[in-house]
Amino acid sequence: MWDDAFPSFLIGLREGLEGGLIVSILVATLVRAGAKSRLPQVWTGVLAAIALAMSFGAVLTFTAASLSATAQEAFGGTLSVIAVAFVTAMVFWMRRSARSLSGEIKEKVTGALAMGAGMLVLTSFLAVGREGLETALFLWTTARAAGESAGPMAGAGIGLVLAAGLCWGLYRRVLKINLTRFFTATGAVLIVIAAGVLGYGLRDLQEGGVLPGGTAYAVDLGGSVDAGSWYSTLIQGVFNLTPTMTWLQAVAYAGYLAVVMTLFVRGVRGAGTPATRSRPAAADRAKPAAKAKGKEDGKAQEEQPGPAAEAPRTASATPVRRRPVWAVPVAVVAVPSVVAGLVVALSGSKPVGTQTVAVSETECGKGFTAPEPGRQTFQMHNTGDKTSEVYLVDPASNAVYGEIEGLAPGTTRDLVATVAGGSYAWRCVPTGGRAVTSKAVRVSGGAGAKAVVPVSEKDLAAPLAAYRTYVEQGLATLVTQTRELSDDIGAGHLDAARADWLTAHRTYSSLGAAYGTFEDYDQKINGRPDGLPGGVNDNGFTGFHRLEYGLWHGQSPDRLKAPAQQLADDAAGLRKAFPTQTFDPGDLPLRAHEILENTLQFELTGHADQGSGTELATADANLAGTRELLTVLRPLLTSRAPRLLPAVDADIARMQKLLDAAHHGDSWTPVDRLDATARDRLNGATGQLLEDLAPVPDLLEIRKSA
Repeated sequence: MWDDAFPSFLIGLREGLEGGLIVSILVATLVRAGAKSRLPQVWTGVLAAIALAMSFGAVLTFTAASLSATAQEAFGGTLSVIAVAFVTAMVFWMRRSARSLSGEIKEKVTGALAMGAGMLVLTSFLAVGREGLETALFLWTTARAAGESAGPMAGAGIGLVLAAGLCWGLYRRVLKINLTRFFTATGAVLIVIAAGVLGYGLRDLQEGGVLPGGTAYAVDLGGSVDAGSWYSTLIQGVFNLTPTMTWLQAVAYAGYLAVVMTLFVRGVRGAGTPATRSRPAAADRAKPAAKAKGKEDGKAQEEQPGPAAEAPRTASATPVRRRPVWAVPVAVVAVPSVVAGLVVALSGSKPVGTQTVAVSETECGKGFTAPEPGRQTFQMHNTGDKTSEVYLVDPASNAVYGEIEGLAPGTTRDLVATVAGGSYAWRCVPTGGRAVTSKAVRVSGGAGAKAVVPVSEKDLAAPLAAYRTYVEQGLATLVTQTRELSDDIGAGHLDAARADWLTAHRTYSSLGAAYGTFEDYDQKINGRPDGLPGGVNDNGFTGFHRLEYGLWHGQSPDRLKAPAQQLADDAAGLRKAFPTQTFDPGDLPLRAHEILENTLQFELTGHADQGSGTELATADANLAGTRELLTVLRPLLTSRAPRLLPAVDADIARMQKLLDAAHHGDSWTPVDRLDATARDRLNGATGQLLEDLAPVPDLLEIRKSA
């Protein structure tokens, strides 16, 4: 998440500090002028600016959501380019204005004081409002690039909070920061980030059909770069550089960076030298001017009437009606919010061309008409009284283009699917009811639609039988190995028992896809002490991890005999029970992903370790079990996603290589002793493999047909 958060953190810090400095100077000027009573006017203007920025962000978000997918790409790309222009202008403006910012604002405040409350509110509003709008626009573009990641919002929040703290410290004179150097350093970093945002925006414009060259690639490293590695994630998150970039993206990125950074660096050098040379002369000239100004100020103060010189009020004077104190703050928040609401309402609440389609046994597909080719959003509304599944299918082949599961009665959810030339219909499957298929419609033209050929229990029968045979053979081996482990502990050969333990545990760990079938035996054989009242000393703590704790914490053979015998008995009991246990065919595709999810959660964090330090040996066994499972599923996956398995095979080879590097003869490097780079690479490789395995459950899900 930090990779996505850094650009937003930087913009939040910069813009927050810039806006906060302006507010601090406004407040300090009023306090020194003895006009503390005018401070609420400053805060009212600041509140109005914040309300405007938040409303602007809401308009961007909801307006984009109401567009078609192609229009969203064009809209987002356009705003990304605009955001780059704003950030570029802001970087150069702050570089020039950092030194004279305080004096300029004090002049504006003095003028506003003379012109009344409205001008003071307007001054603070305009001063902060620009920063707020720039921040909203830039955050919207970075959040859109990050997808569902919470990083941009978290980074911006941290940056704004830190900026507020710095501004308070500067106001109280606790902190001393060279603002010129600060804005110069952050400006250089922002230019690099803005170059990435520009490339991302141009890519959106290409995908939206606004700019050509969407398939002309200058860089295509998708097959050779590990997208899940820490360095790849960092580069993509911070700089918006991806393994695949078009010529337009690459040229724009390099050109922007070369031109803008050169101008920025030259400007910094040019601004530094003259200022240094002229400073003594300027200081000398300032002294008589300051003295003259002091005399003028004193004379002006003597001429100003005090409270005693004010005209007395007569009893007959008409009383002045004062508006409530809360009226203006409420108005400045309400007005932008109402305007934003009107804009959102006028833009429409659903994407252009969206169809609302009924889902039920009696009205399945009602409201469905032939859509335009391309990416479409359908609003599926359950008009029945049962929770339903709904699929967009090719009625001839039953291939599935999109689906929603668990659509409750009376609820509506969006289903997004790409539509091309062909026939389409809706299949509604109410819980406990019969599957119903709607009337088909015909779509002409278009390309890019991808369908999943449905899988039946019959299709999974052969893979299931092959995997059951693999598990039965593994359980037979496990029974033999746990008996040897028990015998060695009984004879007091603890060194041999430790080796036996690892061998047997790896055998059991390689059977990962069957854990759900083992029922209570899995907890007995491989349960952890988590949640047990007595922890590692609880009587319910049994199996491999119980013996691991005892063998690597110096417990005597006499104390370990009973747990070892119980493990051997449980393994034999599981082998006997397995042929009669129900193995749901639908579990096979699910386990392809879940085995390594557990590996990432328990083994690669060290959470499951009870002293042996062999977590990576267990991860290696889990990988072997995943490989075996994919072997039996390969025929089904090859016909449905021919590009999936080559990518998965490459991921497995990468992860295997990293695990082999931690294997030294009979020993394995404990996870907590891996250096940071090796650990990051292993976690990244596992994460990438999980990402590539994620489609398997959907590709091989058993779906009901009419």
